[in-house]
Amino acid sequence: MNNARIADIFDEIGDLLEFQAANPFRVRAYRNGARVIGDLTEPVAVVLQDTERKLTDLDGIGKDLAEKIAMLVETGQLEQHQKLLNEVPSTVLAVMRVPGLGPKKAAALYKELNIATLDQLKAACEAEKVRELKGFGAKAEQAILHGISIAAAANQRIYWAKADEVAHAMREHLAACKRIEKLELAGSYRRGKETVGDLDVLVVSENPSEVMEWFAAFEDAAETIVSGGTKMSIRTHKGLQIDLRVVPAESFGAASQYFTGSKDHNVIVRGLAKQRGLKINEYGVYRVEGDKETYIAGATEEDVYATLDLPVFPPELREARKEFDWAEANELPELIDVKDIRGDLHMHTTATDGRATLREMTDAARSRGLKYIAITDHSKRVSMAMGLDETRVLEQWAMIDELNEELGKDFTVLKGIECDILEKGGMDLPDDVLAQADWVLASVHYGQQQPRQQITDRIVEAIENPNVTAIAHPTGRLINRREAYEIDLDAVFAATVEHGKLLELNANPARLDLNDVYCAAAKAHGIPIVINTDAHSTEGLDCLPYGVLQARRAGLTKADVANTRTWRQLKQLIGGRR
Repeated sequence: MNNARIADIFDEIGDLLEFQAANPFRVRAYRNGARVIGDLTEPVAVVLQDTERKLTDLDGIGKDLAEKIAMLVETGQLEQHQKLLNEVPSTVLAVMRVPGLGPKKAAALYKELNIATLDQLKAACEAEKVRELKGFGAKAEQAILHGISIAAAANQRIYWAKADEVAHAMREHLAACKRIEKLELAGSYRRGKETVGDLDVLVVSENPSEVMEWFAAFEDAAETIVSGGTKMSIRTHKGLQIDLRVVPAESFGAASQYFTGSKDHNVIVRGLAKQRGLKINEYGVYRVEGDKETYIAGATEEDVYATLDLPVFPPELREARKEFDWAEANELPELIDVKDIRGDLHMHTTATDGRATLREMTDAARSRGLKYIAITDHSKRVSMAMGLDETRVLEQWAMIDELNEELGKDFTVLKGIECDILEKGGMDLPDDVLAQADWVLASVHYGQQQPRQQITDRIVEAIENPNVTAIAHPTGRLINRREAYEIDLDAVFAATVEHGKLLELNANPARLDLNDVYCAAAKAHGIPIVINTDAHSTEGLDCLPYGVLQARRAGLTKADVANTRTWRQLKQLIGGRR
């Protein structure tokens, strides 16, 4: 039982208790427990085995939660969790995920209209029954109807980052199986898509039955869906399907290429093969002469692509966009790598809604090998996060000046701010304050339902402000939770070019905003992208690889990303573009 699974169970208990109108303090305890365990950098099992440590030493973990965590680690389940799942229809959990609902409103729908599924919710909204309930109304009903598709998608596809946790656990599990000679994960996970529907695992082994038995013993396996001679599918406790295929060594490269996809990429590959009198499938590359098919390659992906005089495309580029044109022109880009990133220019501290101090964020960034960061706490409009007014932000910047004197030349902390773009237009802090910053992110947090032209005008106006450096999370989407707001990105791109500004690729796995298509479009316009974590804790700094993965899918190189430069070079870039 790993940390992520324990955190998920505590979160689910919190939702189910709130659905049942349980004591708010109990609900909060489980939610806090989920956060603490989810953020823990070492397995809780290690803490439990250490006789000199106690789980109750962790902030937010009391005696009751500690006992439940120990029970989960020892037995893999919790009686209270099972009892709640028996009391509340499991389908209600999906209803809770509809944007704008949550446990309390889902409970009202269940109690008043007996709604327990997304289909029932959709039917009730279309029949205009939901608007009749207290606390809802016609506008809320339409918003729920719009959000049902998002909740449905959330049930079917999970963040790549979440899939990666499962993939790492699965790799570690299978690595201990001595009968496995080779292993590769394929599908949309390998291509780095922002959401993943299932995991495809390919292995080479001369003992498929032993591999299947080992695979079935994966600790997160909830059920076996299908089991055959060379293929087996399981489902995890969170509903993610994992398909395992055992393939011959001579077919491993062909299978990796085929099951990695994408479908559109493979259609082009097969078409090119046919032009050469070849046939490519998951078993290999074959020369076709009449009714005769002769195997010629398939052990490695290099062999497969070489039969077509093609390079091995990075998996992130296999989307039938530009990769074949690049290959023909011998211009396949050298994609950006995580190690290329020198600085992180979007993060929050305890001054607003972060969970770590200025010093702690600095130390954490330095320990991760970064050379500079920008502290970008919220401006005052974000009152729920205790946003900074003019006085407080200047006080923080004075603290940063003092810290930089102490740090010397090896590391730089930039005086930054994530300044809200107001609903009526204009910036949340006066220009004479913003002019004193090293780095100003402009962002939209309020008025996201405004008409397309109004939101576009607000963002373009911010771009025109000489003190603004970049636009943060430019489309405002939250994957599987909230769609992007209406915005004319062509107008935003044009203004960004005209005024020499930058656009952010927010690496938070719930955002990944700009998406890969828009990042590629920004590159075509010559707009530098800045990949930031938007970290609200020291652990949040570890989101950087997710942003880099998204950038790779967009075909971005080191030169296309602004924060691959030193701070001195970046400062020159900003000044030159202004």
